[in-house]
Amino acid sequence: MGLLVLAAIHAGQACATDTPPLPAGVSFDLSTLEKPPTVYPTDVAPADGVQAIFYEGAVFQGKPTRVFAYYGLPQVPVGEKVPAMVLIHGGGGTAFDRWVKVWTARGYAAIAMDTCGCVPIGSYGKWQRHEHGGPPGWDASFSQLDAPVEDQWTYHAVQAVVRGHSLLRSLPGVDAERVGVTGISWGGYLTSVVSGVDSRFQLAVPVYGCGFLGENSAWLGAFEKLGPEKSQRWLQQWDPSGYLPRARMPILWVNGTNDFAYPMDSWQKSYRLPTGVRTLCLRIRMPHGHGPAGENPDEIHHFANQHLKHSPGLPRITGQGQSNNEAWATFESPVPILKGELSFTRDPGRWQDRKWEQTPAQVDIASGRITAPIPADAKVYYLNLFDQRNCAVSTEHIER
Repeated sequence: MGLLVLAAIHAGQACATDTPPLPAGVSFDLSTLEKPPTVYPTDVAPADGVQAIFYEGAVFQGKPTRVFAYYGLPQVPVGEKVPAMVLIHGGGGTAFDRWVKVWTARGYAAIAMDTCGCVPIGSYGKWQRHEHGGPPGWDASFSQLDAPVEDQWTYHAVQAVVRGHSLLRSLPGVDAERVGVTGISWGGYLTSVVSGVDSRFQLAVPVYGCGFLGENSAWLGAFEKLGPEKSQRWLQQWDPSGYLPRARMPILWVNGTNDFAYPMDSWQKSYRLPTGVRTLCLRIRMPHGHGPAGENPDEIHHFANQHLKHSPGLPRITGQGQSNNEAWATFESPVPILKGELSFTRDPGRWQDRKWEQTPAQVDIASGRITAPIPADAKVYYLNLFDQRNCAVSTEHIER
């Protein structure tokens, strides 16, 4: 088999100087959104070290809305400023005070906003709609296409994130030039969209979420029910593939091989669209959810530290390829490497149903090269590199 080389795959391979336009029919008034929104009180009790607020949202059906959020700051010495993270929940979730605390404990300011016009109630993860809310979210967005764009969920959710970013960076003690964004599932979908709308973010981390939802995703049945015309309209307006080519910041893409919602083929097409530096973390059978699964992977923490605190970051894949029956990749790493693995599947069919296996790879630290023989019957493979913190960095997957 001949030599296959994928060069400069993480180096911002495109040299475009012009930002592509937003999808037709969609526009955001950034001159307004980039100003700190008006803040309002809330009856939701604050958590330890975390404040609960409402802030100004987009107009919905001619009426003003409010966005609920938790925010928190670490102890900031006088005269110093800290980096910050914007946190976007996924389907079935709302603003999580616990998630804010995770980041304040790391020395970051953080804000977690609700994107569906809700406030948390009772036990953790429960919520209800409030009187100042905008349109309901997630799958409900498919039924909103006959409404004006300005009354649809994605439009409101993106504005909620951008306004939350503007609020966070305006707080005393926050370094406005060191703010990142991460989101889980539908929040990862929104992160993918927002990365192409709000260029002030210094990094983005979509967890699971990606674009090309009409080609392969958990929502194929929803698009079939919509019919071709409405499906095409939703995808043209709101699929992340229309926004990702505008993204310029470093992006860490986190996903699992068998994710039920965002399969590897759509994920790969998505991460190839932005023109900034990209890093991949693809774990075998990574669980899907809020909490430790989607909020707390160490890769996200160290990626943020790398770009916002100038600390040792993740290993970087500098090239990959295949020579005869051997997979290889080259890498650089600011910390020692623990091991390498070849991950592969012998199965065809749905990505969600495939069985994945692992075999050790050879890591040559001196040359910065990882190699592994590819099983003859492997249908798909990729390499994972693990550093001494057990953080995983992945090559692109290759279909044979």
